[in-house]
Amino acid sequence: MLNDQISRYVALHRSLGRKFSEQSRMLQLFAEHAGGFGDQHVDVERLYDWCRAASSQNIARTRFDVVRRFSLYAHAEDQGHQVPPAGAFGRGRRPRPTPHIIEPEQLQAILQAALDLPPKGQISPYTYHYLFGLLASTGLRISEALSLQRGDLADDGLIIRNGKFGKQRLLPIQPSTRQALENYLAIRARLGAGGEDFFVTIRGRAPHQTRVHIVFVGLARMLGFRGPTGTSGMRVHDLRHTFAVRSLESCPRDREAIAHHMAALSAYLGHADIANTYWYLEATPVLLRDIAAAGEQLFLGGAA
Repeated sequence: MLNDQISRYVALHRSLGRKFSEQSRMLQLFAEHAGGFGDQHVDVERLYDWCRAASSQNIARTRFDVVRRFSLYAHAEDQGHQVPPAGAFGRGRRPRPTPHIIEPEQLQAILQAALDLPPKGQISPYTYHYLFGLLASTGLRISEALSLQRGDLADDGLIIRNGKFGKQRLLPIQPSTRQALENYLAIRARLGAGGEDFFVTIRGRAPHQTRVHIVFVGLARMLGFRGPTGTSGMRVHDLRHTFAVRSLESCPRDREAIAHHMAALSAYLGHADIANTYWYLEATPVLLRDIAAAGEQLFLGGAA
């Protein structure tokens, strides 16, 4: 059972364009170790023992993180798999992926292509169309959008109940965004798509986060916005990144306004630390050009 689920898990990641060779090797090693004890499911104590036998702390942490991520996937299918708590062997530092700023015409092409997804005449194409549109217009995390319930579209905005670290917040939205969400609900009603989740597939439930990534990458490749399998490129998270960067680009060019804008944007994006918001400053030539111009002015003796 472990080997079958590992094979499906690896195939899923490779369909996203990832080589996933090291993770696959490590999961197979764990399966061999667990299989020697007759295990058919992920067992937390077995995982701990296997990680403790590693030759270094870094290898132990990598083993643990790889198997824990797999256990989350496997547990969704079979609750016999145990999921260990995060960080049991420490937290490593991983480099952030290179961001890609999505141009308006690229976004429009992706949204239009989503409507042509199969199955025609069913709710799923509309779900991906409006889901990607919401991510682009609000900068929501994909997990937050998929956790929305039908009753979360309130008079004052969207109620985000599944924010990072379990935080809840009210997200104001533009009238055009509200109208788009209401249009989606009307389409749901017309097609008879049930379920309490806001965004649903033909099964009446929100699509899995991994499936959303697969669909977005597939559309980006089909449209020529991303290279072939095995290459990096535009990701669904770049919708959030683009929202943040464009918001910063529109900010007035004085320090007090920028400080207020950064604080507001940090709260809107649901960041626990404003330092996470400052990261978006590095992502666009427009912002870098403004920073360079301010530095030159300061060097020449003017007010930056």
